[in-house]
Amino acid sequence: MADTSVNTAVEVGDLYLMANVHPRRSGLPFVVYISEKQGQHDVRVKVGDGVRAPPFVASVSVRPEIEVVAGSLSAGDLALVRQWIELNRDVIIGYWDRTIEDTADALGQLKPIAS
Repeated sequence: MADTSVNTAVEVGDLYLMANVHPRRSGLPFVVYISEKQGQHDVRVKVGDGVRAPPFVASVSVRPEIEVVAGSLSAGDLALVRQWIELNRDVIIGYWDRTIEDTADALGQLKPIAS
């Protein structure tokens, strides 16, 4: 069984590798964070609590499956995150892999989900 606890102690250096995506840019009712590659795991996005900065409420894998790997989301929130990831998968992965090197470029390429 996967560990679903979320480490709320975020290293300051980790935050420099993340870009927060505000609800007006994502169409989601909360902030999500995309990041450069970190650790040994594959691509993930973090989900914030409301529109505040960390702590995160969940970490969601982008590949191979879109699923909560730490923390928890309601079924409705996960469905919204899944829709947003599917719409923006190439940008999220490009930012992770650093084929999109500039944060402004990545943010500019993200598409919001329809409300």
